[in-house]
Amino acid sequence: MGVELDLNQVRELLLMFDQTSVTELNLKSGELELQLRKREQISGSAPVVVAPAPASTVTPTPAPPPALSPDPEPTPPPANRKTVDIVAPMVGTFYRAPAPDEPPFVEVGDTVKKGQVVCIIEAMKLMNEIEAEVNGQVVEILVQNAEPIEYGQTLMRILPN
Repeated sequence: MGVELDLNQVRELLLMFDQTSVTELNLKSGELELQLRKREQISGSAPVVVAPAPASTVTPTPAPPPALSPDPEPTPPPANRKTVDIVAPMVGTFYRAPAPDEPPFVEVGDTVKKGQVVCIIEAMKLMNEIEAEVNGQVVEILVQNAEPIEYGQTLMRILPN
C-alpha cells in the first residue's frame, strides 16, 4: 500500500521537519518520492524520540475547536499585565506529561523559567518538547491532554515576572 499525501499534509510535513534536528529525509512509496535536506545543522534543537510507523495511507482528521482550560476557574492576569502565549509550532497531539503515568510538566499557578519544558507535541511519531519562552507563572492551559492541535494554536498562557 502506497503513501498518499495532499498539499496540506506536505506543508505539515515540511513544518514538522523544520522543527526537528533531522537534517535529511528521503521518502519513497510507489510513484511518490520526496527528498528533504536542510542546508545547516540546527543548533539548540530539543531532543526527539523516534519510533517506527507502519506504512499506510495518510488520511487527515479534522481537529476539534480549542477546548477550555481544564482548571474551572483560572486565575485571570492583572488587567495591567500582558500574558505571553505558548503556541504550537506544528500540527500534532498535545501531551501535558512525559508519560501517561507521570505528573504533568506544569499546572495552572506553577512558576516556570525560560527554557523549561512545559509540554510535548507528538508529530509523526516524533516527541517534540515545547519550552517556556519567558520566566513567569502559568495562568491558563487551553488544551486537554492527548488532544489534537493545529499549527499556531495557543496551548497555554504565561504571566511574565
